[in-house]
Amino acid sequence: MTFLFDGPDDAATTVLLAHGAGAAMDSAAMTAMAAALGGAGLRVARFEFAYMAARRDAGRKPPPRADKLLPEYRAAVAALGAPGRVIIGGKSMGGRVASLLVDELHQAGRAAGLLCLGYPFHPPGKPDQLRTEHLATLGTPALICQGTRDPLGTREEVSTYTLSSAIEILWLEDGDHDLKPRKRVTGLTAADHLATVAGTVAAWAARLPQGADRSARTDAPGLRR
Repeated sequence: MTFLFDGPDDAATTVLLAHGAGAAMDSAAMTAMAAALGGAGLRVARFEFAYMAARRDAGRKPPPRADKLLPEYRAAVAALGAPGRVIIGGKSMGGRVASLLVDELHQAGRAAGLLCLGYPFHPPGKPDQLRTEHLATLGTPALICQGTRDPLGTREEVSTYTLSSAIEILWLEDGDHDLKPRKRVTGLTAADHLATVAGTVAAWAARLPQGADRSARTDAPGLRR
């Protein structure tokens, strides 16, 4: 399995990130996020699901269902073999796949937390088809970084969902599904939001225990449901 690495090799925390449904691990958005997290002192490893890797040679292939990708994510964790604290997650679909697996890995002492970057709470244009059932009982510390106008889960929509108390949400003002704000509306740029995400993730990660203590909580200032 091929990984792309950012950040210091001797970092106390490694963040394993999977890509979204339609953009590869080396897309502009994934590359910018990995660089920002690496710049905040985290070791970041990106990997690619097989269907996405196949697109490089055989053209566009649709993604499998999220649950069909669980074995590949397990294999990525095993292949990475990172020492120290490991956080699993990803962009959009990649974060969703990690969220389906993280409690299993947490209980085994192989994952300290979950990081979702733009979680797809529902499919585009289908707000009634929620992807939140497992999030109501999640036992692993989790951080979701979400734009307030994300069409796959706005702040107003998410406020009505039942989510585990282990989940914290960093709301990014006017951010879309890629966490990008409209500068003319907010005066903020994508770089501003990346910096906020990187700083928040680094501080949150530092408070996570190394092992699989399901009772651990991280009530970080500035994070809210």
